[in-house]
Amino acid sequence: MSGELEPLYTAAEMKAAEEGHDVEAMMERAGSAVAAAVGRDYPGARVVAVCGKGANGGDGRIAARKLGAEVVEVGDPLPPADVVVDAIFGTGSHGEPREEAARSIEAIRSAGVPVVSVDVPSGVDASTGEVAGTCVDASATVTFHGEKVGLAVAPGSLRGGRVEVADIGLEPAETAHARVTSRFLRQLPRRERGGNKYRSGSVLVVGGAPGLTGAVCLAAEAAFRADAGYVSVAAPRESLPVVEARLLEAVKRPLEEALDAAGRAGSLALGPGLGRATEAKLQVRELLEQTDLPAVVDADGLFSFEPVERLAGTVLTPHSGELARLLGVEAEWVDAHRLAAVALALERYRCVVLLKGSETIVAAPGERTLISSGTPRLATAGTGDVLTGIVAAFLAKGLEPRLAAAAAARAHADAALAVPHERGMVASDVIAQLPGVLDAAL
Repeated sequence: MSGELEPLYTAAEMKAAEEGHDVEAMMERAGSAVAAAVGRDYPGARVVAVCGKGANGGDGRIAARKLGAEVVEVGDPLPPADVVVDAIFGTGSHGEPREEAARSIEAIRSAGVPVVSVDVPSGVDASTGEVAGTCVDASATVTFHGEKVGLAVAPGSLRGGRVEVADIGLEPAETAHARVTSRFLRQLPRRERGGNKYRSGSVLVVGGAPGLTGAVCLAAEAAFRADAGYVSVAAPRESLPVVEARLLEAVKRPLEEALDAAGRAGSLALGPGLGRATEAKLQVRELLEQTDLPAVVDADGLFSFEPVERLAGTVLTPHSGELARLLGVEAEWVDAHRLAAVALALERYRCVVLLKGSETIVAAPGERTLISSGTPRLATAGTGDVLTGIVAAFLAKGLEPRLAAAAAARAHADAALAVPHERGMVASDVIAQLPGVLDAAL
């Protein structure tokens, strides 16, 4: 899968990668890369480098020497500058900054000028993206050898600005986390000659309570546009006339016939607009327990969701609020500790967890964690239902659940980015772009 996944390094993985190499030579390359980036982007600017005492500070001092920039020690006042080089902390730093460092970070934040961070913005945990206390809000980050996990996971991903990876002479290494690129979509199965609509992927979408029919319709339409050959919808009888009017291609069944409808399905999409009545919860449980179909559970299907033992793969797709409710914590905690929250969910549910947000985190017990960068365009009603339909389509095509979830997250974001207008984008616009995104991956 060369090029489909880009390694993301933790602090420990970077330390292992650097072992046995000439430290001074690596620092010279790192400092030179920072200097080159600053000189290229801010020619003639007055540069001040705020440098700590560790290796990151050493990289900053080398950059300052090459730029003819002023060096300021941590804790000292920040003089006027056009650009600040942040070299206070590197990948080994974690936890809340001490008083002097916090003072320098706040001075950088208040300077009102562009900031170029060395390796990671100071105050961001390179291994998790967590921020304890304060952190630098960089305009750009020059990171070394490979991107760090903390630059790919919020809140750290929101603080790094434009990320530039500089080669410092190290060999690639296996990592526990990886970024999903658009090339990842190349592994999606193609339709076979002589196949039929069921073999192309058959999806059953369950949801659509009165007043919430739009969700089930969006999920079904997305499944079709993600190349499923057959989609059926099971919804309450009183919702069926609305669903019938909106969906032309899908087969419609009353909710009480969902288990029977599952007999012709290759995957299940449970929850879009399902409602939170006790009957809805029991419907989800029955389908999970009495079928051996891979399933994606989203939205109302996650409400009061309990762990369930099953042989087929299950993908849960919560946003931070839904995951917080499942874990019994505050949504703010999930937002601040996204990888830790996913780890807790894996421990409890023992299935694939796709956490939506600034980036999408896809994790499964004992497997490499996959991270797909997102886009603010997806912050609009209905896009979660679209993602559910895409995951279900890829599951129906036989893709392993973790890979189906990761590929769906990438296709979802790429389709949003392909919409020709940024303002006023709606979920249906994303659906319309899916065929083109998938064709481009061939």
